[in-house]
Amino acid sequence: MWKELAPIGRHPGSGGYRRYAWTAADGDCRVWFRAQAEARGLGYEVDRNGNQWAWLGDPLGDDAVVTGSHLDSVPDGGAFDGPLGVVSSFAAFDELRRRGAEFTRPFAITNFGDEEGARFGLACVGSRLAAGQLSVEKAHQLRDGDGITLQQAMEAAGYDPEAIGPDPERLARIGAFVELHVEQGRSLDLTGDLVGIASAIWPHGRWRFDFRGEANHAGTTRLVDRRDPMLTYAETVLAARREAQLTGALATFGKIAVEPNGVNAIPSLVRGWLDSRAADQDTLDAVVTGIERAAREHAERAGIDLDVVRESFTPVVEFQHALRDELGKILTGRGGDAGRAVPVLGTGAGHDAGILSASVPTAMLFVRNPTGISHSPAEHAAEDDCVAGVIALADVLEGLACS
Repeated sequence: MWKELAPIGRHPGSGGYRRYAWTAADGDCRVWFRAQAEARGLGYEVDRNGNQWAWLGDPLGDDAVVTGSHLDSVPDGGAFDGPLGVVSSFAAFDELRRRGAEFTRPFAITNFGDEEGARFGLACVGSRLAAGQLSVEKAHQLRDGDGITLQQAMEAAGYDPEAIGPDPERLARIGAFVELHVEQGRSLDLTGDLVGIASAIWPHGRWRFDFRGEANHAGTTRLVDRRDPMLTYAETVLAARREAQLTGALATFGKIAVEPNGVNAIPSLVRGWLDSRAADQDTLDAVVTGIERAAREHAERAGIDLDVVRESFTPVVEFQHALRDELGKILTGRGGDAGRAVPVLGTGAGHDAGILSASVPTAMLFVRNPTGISHSPAEHAAEDDCVAGVIALADVLEGLACS
């Protein structure tokens, strides 16, 4: 399965993946998912928001156990973020069949659409729509960098954009959702554990900073006469690093757009996107407030106009303790390591499981990442560790869904 999926959407220059929502690469990933479902005799369907489902048992039954993740990527992303969870879900199902496990609850594997938000700037669109955390009106307003709307993109890919919206009946039938994911950090590598359980997802959000100055000729305009928004943006990037260090949070300006974007032109507009995350809400508020305050001070001194817009926000997600503890009981002492507890760790990365947690009991498993690198072509997990993740997921699913 891994070898079949690996070439899809891989950029020959960077070696990274460009599997953006509703593009040809995304479509190829969807074809792959459907083929995996049908090869196992699972019932296949696509919900109103474009999320894919592979069902064993009655999809209209109650108390279903669901696993899966996503197949899309960030720009030049790695092979493991998202796809490892989907591939491992099918592999875990194969393992349970090999064991002769008898399912006593409806079971499904899912691929949530547009988790990374690489194309339209909002993460977890598929799960947000299903959970009612993104309105149809706002979804229809989403545009990519070329001005193509989400509606147009879905329609071009053969899906009905008019059907999107909350799906409470479907979510009400799910008794547990477990998402496996490569760890985006090195906690497991430092402790020597192959697999961990998520405790919580840090609160996080995205803010857009628009710095507006005055376009002019780079070769004839004196430095003292310039209203250059690039300088104010640069000062803000440095302020973000300082504020993050002071508060123990994370703050990153990783995307920028410049107008008119000419080598010999002073910009009229610099638009930068801030991603910030912290272990708790107060810390996140403090770091973002500090960054915005510094940006406004620099902008005022330089005669630059500044607008700050919060484009998305996800509060802290505490995974349901009962389900988390149940996973711990199932996994503790496996493999002859009797009595050794599986580590429980928090994460600063957002996931579909975090979105669904408000509507469904959710949990996450992490697979060791030896470098901690993610959202990069260098993202990696060893094959033995991936297999350990599959076995752990199979054990969990057997404990939750089988007799």
